[in-house]
This record gives sequence, structure tokens and C-alpha cells, in this order.
Amino acid sequence: MHSLTSPNLINGGTNENTGRSFLGRNGTSSFTHFAGEEPVSTLGDFWRLYSDILWENGRHKSTCKLFVLEADDFLRASGISDFGDATVDALVGHYRKKGNRNSTINRKLAAIFKLLKKAERGGHIARLPTYLRLRERNNRVRFLTSDEERRIFDSIGSRNLHHKLLAIFLIDTGARVGEALALKWADVQNGNATFWITKSGRSRTIPLTQRALDAIEACREFGPAAGPFIRVPYQNFKYNWDTSKKECGLESDPNMVPHILRHTCASRLVQAGIDLRRVQTFLGHQTIQMTLRYAHLATNDLQQCARALNSLHH
Repeated sequence: MHSLTSPNLINGGTNENTGRSFLGRNGTSSFTHFAGEEPVSTLGDFWRLYSDILWENGRHKSTCKLFVLEADDFLRASGISDFGDATVDALVGHYRKKGNRNSTINRKLAAIFKLLKKAERGGHIARLPTYLRLRERNNRVRFLTSDEERRIFDSIGSRNLHHKLLAIFLIDTGARVGEALALKWADVQNGNATFWITKSGRSRTIPLTQRALDAIEACREFGPAAGPFIRVPYQNFKYNWDTSKKECGLESDPNMVPHILRHTCASRLVQAGIDLRRVQTFLGHQTIQMTLRYAHLATNDLQQCARALNSLHH
């Protein structure tokens, strides 16, 4: 087994937070444990110990588990015994050989560092390695035209009305699929919806369009349930989506996935002149940089700049 330890620990020492001692490369282990405890020294160990504390059950947790175990397998196969800056570089190189983009690498390392930070606090490592977030390119944002929306929604609805109602809700709220599926009836109050299970871990409340409200209300026809979309299995919805994509001649477009509904909502808000800070809050983006992907669509706002400058000369 490899041991995930910072280069600063190779000569041994004591963790300041817990008082646990650790040994360096010439010792028996880079991590210590109390008598009778199983050694905790790998990403896999940290996942088993801390995953339930750090992540709620759901698709995001499952994705993070894949990221962590992928890195764990790579480190084991490479015989890497330290988790320092050089190991981070090795992981980045490994991901790039697999064809991962910087945005994907950032997401993978974010999950790993979240786990390592908890391990540091638990006394299993003394210091985190250094990692600077990789620059991400602002790739072209694909969103649905009104005609594409009509065609694909009609196709989805021809097989499953519940799925069509979900798609309508997603495009009018910008919610992630997992957020919508977890929505409960009690979360819809006074024309607003509150999403509690979010990617950022922070709840958010947004006002609903009349179309989104009508879609939710129509879901009551499918029988009693804790929420409007809780009975919709994601895999079934995704299968219907893919079938409709083919029927509409869009199967060759790699961006034509359910998440495009979120992009479409964001794009429409920006094109309607809503400022980026409000769009950020509406969508639940953790940073404004994520929202800036849509900034190029706000061309009408630039006219205000010209009008303001013109007013100074008249």
C-alpha cells in the first residue's frame, strides 16, 4: 500500500491537532493509528472513513467515489508512497493521458482534496500538498433553440408525459436533474421551489414560472408520492431523452444531454438582460466564473454602456 503523506513529513514528527506521531520514509508507516486500530493510509481508506460525513447520498457522491478510487488505483499501480506536490503533478499527467480536460481534472482533484482535508483534520496526514486550479477554457455553450425544445419535448412526451413535465421544469428553473428528482411537495411553497440537495451543499430558493408550476401540479396525476418527480428513475428519463434525440436528428451532437436544459435556462436569462449576479444566484453557481460562461450572450447590455457615454456629450 502507498501512504499519502506530504514531503514535509518524511523525517517524522507529530500532528499538532491530534498529537499523533508519524514516521518518515525510513519508518514503518507514514501514518499512525491508535493501538488496535486498522491502519488508515490510502485514499480508499479515507473514503471508507469519511465519505458519509462529507457527501450526501446521491449521484454526486457516486461520481466523487469514482474519482477517488480511480486516483487510489493509479497511486497503487505506480507505487507512489508520498502524497506531495510531485504526486499531484503525476495525477494531472495521468488524467491528461486519458484525455481529460482541465475542467474534468479540476473536478477530480477537488473531490480528492476535500477528502484529504478531512484526513488532515483527523490526524492522518499533517499537511496538504499544493495544488493550483488549472485554467479552464470557456468552450462554446450549447443551448436549445425554441424549435429544438418543442421537437424534443414532444418526442419525450409521446412516450412518457411525466418525463416531459420533468424536462419543462428543468428548462424553466435551471435545476440540475438530481435537484429536481429530490424535490418534495413541502419544498414548493407560495410559487417558489427550494432545493436542499445541491451540488454545492447550499440550499437555494427560486421563484417558479407559471409553466413550471403547471408542470408540477400535473404530476399529481401520477399518484401520491413524496415529490413531483421522485418516482422518475434517472436512467429511464435518460433513455427516453436519448431516444428522442435520435428521433429529432440530434444524436451526433455530444452536447445534447439533459444538462443542456440548465444551459438553456441560463442562456435565456442572460439574453433577457438579467445581470450575471442574479443568474449566479438563480442557478446556484458557487463562483461568478461559472456564470461568466454566458457573459458573451449579454450583448444588449453593452448598448447601455454606449448610451451612458453618449449622455455625457449631450
